[in-house]
Amino acid sequence: MATHNGARFVTIQMESILSQLAAGDELVVVDDASVDGTAALIARAGDPRIRLLCNPRNLGVRASFERALRATRHPLVFLSDQDDVWLPGKRSILADALAQGALLALSDASVIDGAGDVVASSFMARRGGFRGSVFATVVKNRYLGCTMAFRRELLELALPIPAEVPMHDMWLGALAAQRGRVSYVGRPLIQYRRHHGNLSPGRRAGLVQMLRWRWRLVRLLIERRVRGPMPVPVAE
Repeated sequence: MATHNGARFVTIQMESILSQLAAGDELVVVDDASVDGTAALIARAGDPRIRLLCNPRNLGVRASFERALRATRHPLVFLSDQDDVWLPGKRSILADALAQGALLALSDASVIDGAGDVVASSFMARRGGFRGSVFATVVKNRYLGCTMAFRRELLELALPIPAEVPMHDMWLGALAAQRGRVSYVGRPLIQYRRHHGNLSPGRRAGLVQMLRWRWRLVRLLIERRVRGPMPVPVAE
């Protein structure tokens, strides 16, 4: 999880995650120089499964998620935003999908507003349904990071996350589709909160920028495939 000025919702999200974790699991949180007490709230939770890392200055969403990914230590990795809510069964359902051979698994999400009211029953329906191939992702990204889990082997391909890609989730999803099998669970396993303070971009980029991003994504996928797996760097 990457956090930045998320004090309003982070406790609710942490509780929904921790209620599903086993004793040996961990919740790695990278706080990106919050000034609203977010890091203090996380630290006060007092759960030994939480590992809190604090950036000395604001580094942005992609860099914070990359730091969190580098700090993970277990075979399965789940991505999480600071302001959503995990629904019961999320961990076990996606872990089962990965155990059956998927390199990456993800689910649908219902969409809620800042008050917690449901504004859309299906995120993927609003995206025209899930399509996870590399070609489909280049045309229209449907990989929503906060719904995703993957096997650690994917980090060997994905890190470092190229600065040229628009977001980490699109990069991870495209790599997984290129190198392995993606499993999609067609029902919501989280409540995905959309509000004015979201860290992820809320507005669409212009056409020229979108085309530039997609050309770079294709080029980077080709380059990473030629280069092959890299050792996973670990940094605290």
